[in-house]
Amino acid sequence: MEDRFYQKLNLILTKEQIRRKERMEMHTSLHIGGEADYYVIPGTTSEVREVVDLCKYEKLPCFILGNGSNLLVSDLGYRGLILQLADNFSKIWVKDDCIITAQAGVMLAKLANEAATHSLSGFEFAAGIPGTLGGAVTMNAGAYDGEMKHCLIGARVLDEDGNIQSLDRNDLELGYRASILQRREYILLEADLVLMPGDELTIRAKMKELNAKRREKQPLEHYSAGSTFKRPPGDYAGKLISDAGLCGYQVGGAAVSEKHCGFVINKEHATAKDFVTVMEDVIRIVEEKFGVRLEPEVKLLGDFDDENAITPIK
Repeated sequence: MEDRFYQKLNLILTKEQIRRKERMEMHTSLHIGGEADYYVIPGTTSEVREVVDLCKYEKLPCFILGNGSNLLVSDLGYRGLILQLADNFSKIWVKDDCIITAQAGVMLAKLANEAATHSLSGFEFAAGIPGTLGGAVTMNAGAYDGEMKHCLIGARVLDEDGNIQSLDRNDLELGYRASILQRREYILLEADLVLMPGDELTIRAKMKELNAKRREKQPLEHYSAGSTFKRPPGDYAGKLISDAGLCGYQVGGAAVSEKHCGFVINKEHATAKDFVTVMEDVIRIVEEKFGVRLEPEVKLLGDFDDENAITPIK
């Protein structure tokens, strides 16, 4: 017999938009994670609002997922609902005044390519980041001296009360790998970027150059969640980890990359427990040796052991 929550959910979404007991390893760049109770793919802002309202009414945890490129899901899965915004929220509008508006689910590579097609420069840094615009704004993603805050001028969000709010650059409170979206129950719907006129061939050459650097320096041949740790003030996480003698350090199937020590990789069928253990060992050993406590950049979702030093998203 179908459960009561599913029946209510099916009044909002079609059966094709709802999955139950969905393996999250299929939806994260780490290829790790147990089952989520519900995994839904809404097609409209109205559906997003109604699903979120239902979760609040039923007191069921709800997590907004983009491309899953910065996420570690527990081996035990997620006792709640995953609301995926990538597939049906990926439209892009290019305006004449160097402004691009895009929905939260668009992949950064697609957005960078669209900017290049319209000879707009300033987004080349993001071309190789394997995430969505929503995730990039939420964490003020950056690479190669570029950050979202350098080109982001505004956004529309669904607030805690189900209202659509327009936020400007200051409202978003963008900091190092941080924004107001991490502190409030806001759901990013779309964002506005202001770029600069440029030459398409020059822009594409820059994107090609940066992607080549990524392939050379990052362990793209393995599953990962990108940089595992935030950059500590005045130093680099990868250098500290290497200097601590942890290059290649491995627990189960998870390991510190020998190519770039700032990455913990899924080397061979790693579990979430393997991955978290490596992270915690790295944090502890680096702090013992250098007095610097590394802060994770990868987000944890679900239930992990109580003694874990890293706090997951519930």
